[in-house]
Amino acid sequence: MSGPIDGGDKDVYDDINITPMLDLAYVLMIIFIIMTTATVQGIKVNLPKASAAPTLAKPQTKAITITADGTIYLDTFPVTMAELENLLRQYKAANPNLPVIIKGDATVQYQKVIDVLDLVGRLDITQLGLVTQRIVK
Repeated sequence: MSGPIDGGDKDVYDDINITPMLDLAYVLMIIFIIMTTATVQGIKVNLPKASAAPTLAKPQTKAITITADGTIYLDTFPVTMAELENLLRQYKAANPNLPVIIKGDATVQYQKVIDVLDLVGRLDITQLGLVTQRIVK
């Protein structure tokens, strides 16, 4: 009578189960994909060209972006014109010298940019910049 105690009948494994290792590889791959796609910074717009672009590097500067489809963003958050007016009014109350830059896509309807410029003018924001791209010769 042979049993596991006297070494007669032992379970023999002749292959390795790789399922847990594959599960770990898939989880790591999904985490990598999520982390690389989550590093989006700002909104991509096709800026118009200019010969010289001024540098505006103030940390309290608010950026208004108008995309090609007419969507308006304040920094990186989509807003309506009414929301933009309320937010800019709050920022202006906190900082009377609030600097604002406007980044309009080169293909955007001109009226959208005029509406935003009119709003900025009504709020008496005088530190205003229009962002362009420098032409490399």
